Amino acid sequence: MLTKRKSRSIAAILAFSGIVTISGLHKFYLGQPLWGILYVLLSWTPIPKVASAIEGVWYLTQDKEAFDRNFNLGQSVVKVSPQVSNQVESVGHALRELDALRQDGLISEYEFEQKRRQMLDQIS
Repeated sequence: MLTKRKSRSIAAILAFSGIVTISGLHKFYLGQPLWGILYVLLSWTPIPKVASAIEGVWYLTQDKEAFDRNFNLGQSVVKVSPQVSNQVESVGHALRELDALRQDGLISEYEFEQKRRQMLDQIS
């Protein structure tokens, strides 16, 4: 099963397109293939078209957290704070300097590995 993040707006567009074209595409997109097959099988009735319209509105009225809870396994987009980004950048710079010292023979491989682990532990 694909674990790619689902977009609320794409799900809504597919649901609304089910009013005019084939109903159920949004169900396949959201990882609910059995419901998608049921919508296709019932496509000769107005039921899937009405359900698609209702679901399209539902997707748009949900907040991001609710949509992620329902369709993205509860995982929302992770935002990195500028402070963490600056810390990672400074540790990366220090690691490059440490590697230069190792390549110049000023510190041993063992000392390099010890310091590298200490620096990486700072950011995790």
